[in-house]
Amino acid sequence: MPIFSDTPLTIITSSAAVIGLFSWQWWQQKKYSSLRVLPSPPRHWLLGNALQLMDAAKTSKYFLLLFNWAKQLGSTYVIWAFNKPIVILNKPRIIEELIVHGQKDGAFARDPELRELWGSLFGGPILIQQEGSEWQWRRQTFNQSFTSSHLSAYFELVYQSCMQVIEILQGATQEQKVIQVDPLFAELTMRLICRLMLGIPLDKKSLTHEGPPLEPQKLYEALSVLTRQFTAEAAGENKWLKYIPTKSKQSYWAAKRFLQEFVSPRVDLALQITGRKQLSSVEVNPLFEKSILVQLAKQPKYNHQMLCAETIGMIFAGTDTTAHTLSFTVGALGLNSRVFQLAQQEVDRVWQLDDGINSKSLKKLTYLQGIIKESMRLYPVTNGSTGCITTRDTVIAGVNIPKGTSINWSILAAGRDPQEYPQPDDFLPERWFKKQQRDAQPLTMLVFGSGTHRCLGESLAMLEATVMLALLLRYFDWEIVNGRRSLEQLGQNLTVFPQDRMPVRFKVRELGDNTLHPISQES
Repeated sequence: MPIFSDTPLTIITSSAAVIGLFSWQWWQQKKYSSLRVLPSPPRHWLLGNALQLMDAAKTSKYFLLLFNWAKQLGSTYVIWAFNKPIVILNKPRIIEELIVHGQKDGAFARDPELRELWGSLFGGPILIQQEGSEWQWRRQTFNQSFTSSHLSAYFELVYQSCMQVIEILQGATQEQKVIQVDPLFAELTMRLICRLMLGIPLDKKSLTHEGPPLEPQKLYEALSVLTRQFTAEAAGENKWLKYIPTKSKQSYWAAKRFLQEFVSPRVDLALQITGRKQLSSVEVNPLFEKSILVQLAKQPKYNHQMLCAETIGMIFAGTDTTAHTLSFTVGALGLNSRVFQLAQQEVDRVWQLDDGINSKSLKKLTYLQGIIKESMRLYPVTNGSTGCITTRDTVIAGVNIPKGTSINWSILAAGRDPQEYPQPDDFLPERWFKKQQRDAQPLTMLVFGSGTHRCLGESLAMLEATVMLALLLRYFDWEIVNGRRSLEQLGQNLTVFPQDRMPVRFKVRELGDNTLHPISQES
């Protein structure tokens, strides 16, 4: 017997489905008719640009696809995911205006689909995608650990961690080894954020009993698997596909289990020592008692699931961003001898004045900070993974944007806007600190976000990057093994990184007084 037959009911049902599809298509076109004035890449009549987006996410080129479309289509364009429009902005001033004022006056809100994705990624609601009162109490809780006084106290930890990297590199130069610096920087930043967040000692030989040992490479790989899934779903992949038992999806669930097993015992202990759970007889490391996790656990609104999610989110945010930025900065310096020499001269001058690098030296390293900002402009590690949605009909760049339209941006394209950054393809750190005309606005820096939702860890990230770069310039000269390819062949999980992991050949400088300063050990 045939499964389908040409009965009147079958014909009516099929016809209704077709009519419904075309009616929905017509309604979508009418609702978003004002967006037709915006340029758009070629698209399928039903799927829109969804297949292009998903393929780009699968091949780790999602950010490059948006950037290439920006070069073809201009500063504002629209893409379609199954006929749902997403307006992409590429002008720094327009993006900043939206972030700062658009959310403040209620015209925009955090994209609910991306908020759901963030929660799915880390296993619960986290700071980054909250707004209103839910954002405020989380931000206030975190702020206690990121005040200026805390950051001043963090200097010794940062310096100690960076000196461990210097020792590794000095050993490598003696053996004439080529070093991939990206994994090295990832371990540096991961150990630092886990020290602050979880109280895990920087000394690799020190063992604690709060939970499983820190294995940076395994932890990094687990986070990479999760963020690849995030990018795929953000590009349009059906969220239910992760439940299909393919090899890649099994890796996804294994990564989630690994991360939960790493943080969950520590969250339990944090709740115990803050009096919110019955205290067990587990020995507690004094560093853990002073950790950010324990401070968060004192907030009654945080439960076990939320604390696990927030911890995993902070480890991710505190690792990839700064590590990859350092890699791109080292690469850019290796290809720009003029900038390299000026930077090294500044470090040597400050080193002689202060007998090394200390917390007070940082304000004098203005050229280095300009280098880091210029690196973030040309090679932004984050590339618009937050996004907004219009809460009412509004106007952006002279275009009427209907209520319910998703808005996103390409920071890579925005960072190369010639009107904001003259000679946009040139590496010019001077642009960030040269005297501006009296009526000129300061340059826009989007990688840390803007407004009240500006990145919580901006100051810590700049501290880590400045200290590490200063020490590298003081102790070494270097060359980039693969040349410009290291800065042009980029990959992406959720953050952008050099695909070859930035292989570098270091050479110890002959300065006479270039012995390592002793590293103080934590008590």
